[in-house]
Amino acid sequence: MEVWNSTLGSGFILVGILKDSKFPELLCVTMIVLYTLSLTSNGLLLLLITMDVKLHVPMYLLLRQLSLIDLLLTSVIAPKAIMDFLRGDNTISFGGCALQMFLELELGGGEDILVAFMAYDRYVAICHPLNYTTFMTPRVLCFMVMTTWIVSSLNALVYTSYTMHYPFCKSRMVNHLFCEIPALLKLACEDTSTYELMFFVMGVMLLIPPLAAILVSYAVILFTVLRMPSKEGRKKALVTCSSHLTVVGLYYGPASFIYVLPISFHSPKQDNILSFFYTIFTPALNPIIYSLRNKEVTGALRRVLGKHILSLHSST
Repeated sequence: MEVWNSTLGSGFILVGILKDSKFPELLCVTMIVLYTLSLTSNGLLLLLITMDVKLHVPMYLLLRQLSLIDLLLTSVIAPKAIMDFLRGDNTISFGGCALQMFLELELGGGEDILVAFMAYDRYVAICHPLNYTTFMTPRVLCFMVMTTWIVSSLNALVYTSYTMHYPFCKSRMVNHLFCEIPALLKLACEDTSTYELMFFVMGVMLLIPPLAAILVSYAVILFTVLRMPSKEGRKKALVTCSSHLTVVGLYYGPASFIYVLPISFHSPKQDNILSFFYTIFTPALNPIIYSLRNKEVTGALRRVLGKHILSLHSST
């Protein structure tokens, strides 16, 4: 096959879910609504946790990181997809494609690691409440945050560099919402079977151990909660853990299908739907799931709004 030269300014053409849909206008409106909701909810949660000192505890500081990752992740994908559809221009440069892939892998991988750390935080808080401040010190919290960003960045750099080194065939049509590894490997002119095997093995190594740790943590938590004498304590712990497990299911389900199943099992339509789900749909829901029925967050919102209203009255 003829190889197109990416150094001459050529790029890819993203033919994603909006092109394949029978109702692209409706899907575009849905994407705009979800992106707006994601910006609003994650931005508000970031603001509340930053401004209210009562939320400066490990659980909410980790949640702030999750909101930041969700806000950035959906911003990497949604605005370009929406603008491309509205302008009728789905091109992306070679460098832009590499950058989009790197950021998606970095932020997606960061969420993978961070959710596991959040499960550990809940395990310590519920199963070892008297030792919580000993286990979850500021140094431990800093280690968790730094590990999340460093490991996910290195992983994304390796994957992106290796994927983009392949020569791609003359067809530049990427049958995907954004530049993701399985879709791009289908355009490579060289044999990618070894890399696909490595991609599968690394996907298993990066996704399955954190998921297993999360499930074990919540199994122990559930056992501990059921033995609590206080009905109110059981209810509070179950509400908190159920929201965490909902987020785990929303993220790990689609991500496991894309990054753990061998590429030969993938179809463009399935990958498009699942990618839309975990890069646009889930980030919009995460803050609502975590903050809904959460008295600390709603209390912080009332305090911040109260201070703002008070300052407006005093200025007038």
